Amino acid sequence: MIIALTALHAGQYMLVKASIAGAIVTNSLFMLGASLLLGGLRYHVQEYNRAGGRLHSGLLLMATIALVAPSAVAELDLAQGEAMAGRLSLGLAVLLIVAYGLGLLFSLKTHKELFASGDHGENGEALWPIGLAVGTLVVVTVFVALVSEIFVESVQQAAEAFGMSPAFVGFIIVALVGAAAEMAVAFSAARKNRLDMSVSIALGSASQIALFVSPVLVLLSYVIGPKPMDLQFWPGAVTMVMISAVIASFITSSGRSAWFIGALLVFIYIIFAMTLYVIPPGAHGPA
Repeated sequence: MIIALTALHAGQYMLVKASIAGAIVTNSLFMLGASLLLGGLRYHVQEYNRAGGRLHSGLLLMATIALVAPSAVAELDLAQGEAMAGRLSLGLAVLLIVAYGLGLLFSLKTHKELFASGDHGENGEALWPIGLAVGTLVVVTVFVALVSEIFVESVQQAAEAFGMSPAFVGFIIVALVGAAAEMAVAFSAARKNRLDMSVSIALGSASQIALFVSPVLVLLSYVIGPKPMDLQFWPGAVTMVMISAVIASFITSSGRSAWFIGALLVFIYIIFAMTLYVIPPGAHGPA
């Protein structure tokens, strides 16, 4: 979120959009797949509460449909398509935030019993005091904010030096850097047979980015951006996000997993990364 805000303020909308789509795909394919793979290498078969996976994958699929709509509208009329996509994006941003809030209400209050985790994990770990945990989070957030501006400025220069396109940088590199901390927690939980936590972190983060982070960035672009940002993504990004949402929904429907399922998800992610890597540096999607 902080990295995206920095890029938004700098007017690098291509990087912002690529990082949004990339974060969704990275979390729902690579983070989830690597968690299933690492946990499956230690445990023959792992089980988890599939209700959480269904909720997050359903929200993710709905958000993906919302990303398709502005691109479709923009193609209808070359003269007014961009303005129409901007107005539609603003309305969709509000709708997605409402859907995110209702999802929290459903999972944390009205039907929270459906999302209770089974006791499959290893116990005996000491918990951090709430004050220490909050303090650590605040300090880390401040450091991330200080470093993010340098990161956004240098990543594009590094991309040009290595011959990488802005789409690859935002979709792969920025997404992996932004999700590094969550990945560490998800992978550790999977190795301790706490796959409920891993699935919740991976798909919960993906749906949070689609339903909350991306619409908030659209709204904030009216305040801190050089111009309003819309939700019009280039067709390849929308396709990858849609495929990721459908695969995540299919994978989490059983509530059981083994290492080979995780390997398949990681392979699909690598296919996407290889496809984006061969895009020439001068190629750009919708700004």
